[in-house]
Amino acid sequence: MTPAPILVVDDDPKIVTLVRTYLEREGFSVVTAANGRAALAAVIESEPRLIVLDIMLPELDGLALMRILRERSEVPIVLLSARGSTADRVYGIHEGADDYVIKPFSPAELVVRVKAVLRRTERASARPKDRGTLLHGDLAIDLDRLEVRRENQIIPLTAAEFRLLTALVQADGRVLTRQVLLDSLYGQVQGDALERTIDVHVGRLRDKLGEAVDSPRYIATVRGAGYRAVTPSLPSPASGGG
Repeated sequence: MTPAPILVVDDDPKIVTLVRTYLEREGFSVVTAANGRAALAAVIESEPRLIVLDIMLPELDGLALMRILRERSEVPIVLLSARGSTADRVYGIHEGADDYVIKPFSPAELVVRVKAVLRRTERASARPKDRGTLLHGDLAIDLDRLEVRRENQIIPLTAAEFRLLTALVQADGRVLTRQVLLDSLYGQVQGDALERTIDVHVGRLRDKLGEAVDSPRYIATVRGAGYRAVTPSLPSPASGGG
């Protein structure tokens, strides 16, 4: 069975040709689109295994397209952008990107990043079956269905939020640094800007779990170190009769 193609989306034909050439040299099949609406149609038609997506696009910009895709798909997305500030990179990953490449870029490095994202995501999708359920307080974390439930109600989490919560709970109360958590989400990557995305993910995860920073039920901040799962409190023993 032929693997699904890589979708390259950019309104600069020179960039599209360059990226396509390097990807095809590595054996990938490639489809392209020059604007956001054409890219959305290409996603539906070709079901790509990964999207290389420029942010500044005509008709429908890359961030808007990514938000639409994230409502229905976990297809890996590598963003391309001339915006290279820490805030821009954090925001891009916060909105659902798997990696963020700043223009001008090395096409060889882009191919390496594409391969790294594919290794992580495809390894995760090929996870062993029947891994069971983690219990943490009133949360049930189903490792096979990738679902978190509380009182039989599903708490909708993104893939990154699910992996983050799972890593913390499996650490059994040990403190995990931001770099360790970053590795569990994105593989071996470095950078203060990316480490700050962990704080973003934790904040969104806390919101969805309905907990406050000053009275955490599930995730505690260890100042200057990282995060740990809060040890679930045990019910108080009943008072004995006289």
